[in-house]
Amino acid sequence: MSSIITELFVHPIKGLTPQAETQVNLQAGHGVIGDRAFALMYDNSASSDDVVPWMHKRNFAMQCDLPALAALNCHYDFQTTLLTIKYKDRELLAAKTNNSGERNLISSFFTGYLATDVKSPLRLVGENDGKTRYPDRHTVHISIINQATLDQISDIAKQRVDVQRFRPNIVVEGIPAWTEFDWIGQHFQLGSAQIEVTAPINRCLNINVNPKTGQQDLPLLSLLQQHFHHKQTGVLAKVFTSGTIAIGDRLQPLDM
Repeated sequence: MSSIITELFVHPIKGLTPQAETQVNLQAGHGVIGDRAFALMYDNSASSDDVVPWMHKRNFAMQCDLPALAALNCHYDFQTTLLTIKYKDRELLAAKTNNSGERNLISSFFTGYLATDVKSPLRLVGENDGKTRYPDRHTVHISIINQATLDQISDIAKQRVDVQRFRPNIVVEGIPAWTEFDWIGQHFQLGSAQIEVTAPINRCLNINVNPKTGQQDLPLLSLLQQHFHHKQTGVLAKVFTSGTIAIGDRLQPLDM
């Protein structure tokens, strides 16, 4: 039984709004181009350079610690480098990441927005040229979630669970719930790219945060433990052959 891609997401800035795409580029050793290309770093974490190497997620503003980030609707245009930040359809800021002055405005905005929750100023780090990426893990992966698994979680939660609570890159349909865990150790053709599924994804309190309101309104982490005796959803995969993937592409097992 094969699975098909139904949704694709890129998260330009770590911890902020995902953006739906119809196709994305995968790069070997890097993952999804443009995904977590930027991050909001605590200003006492590193030098004053805008481009910093990968660091542990505790150095960055994250929704699990700062759920108010989820209440913002942020959109990043990779062509113009314009970041637009809205709250309930009201524009709060529009600034470009390739301009040092405007970049400082972005950093100052988030420092002010989170002033009651963070003790250190925040600074936007990263670039949109494909050279920076700030995933949770040092070994760069892409993340895949199975819609059937999400549907089963919605059943136990007794409400529709938004896929964005899990912040995936890829959503697939066509296989039974939880059978994506059987993919671990297998290789797949996906569009013109090739991937290896490596591990289930261990979840944190971030999945309890409503991605629309920023409120921790659903105890999903404890529900997973209670009903399934683990705290995992979705799988990680490494890209070993670069290529393009699109909605409608199928995961085809490879004979390695």
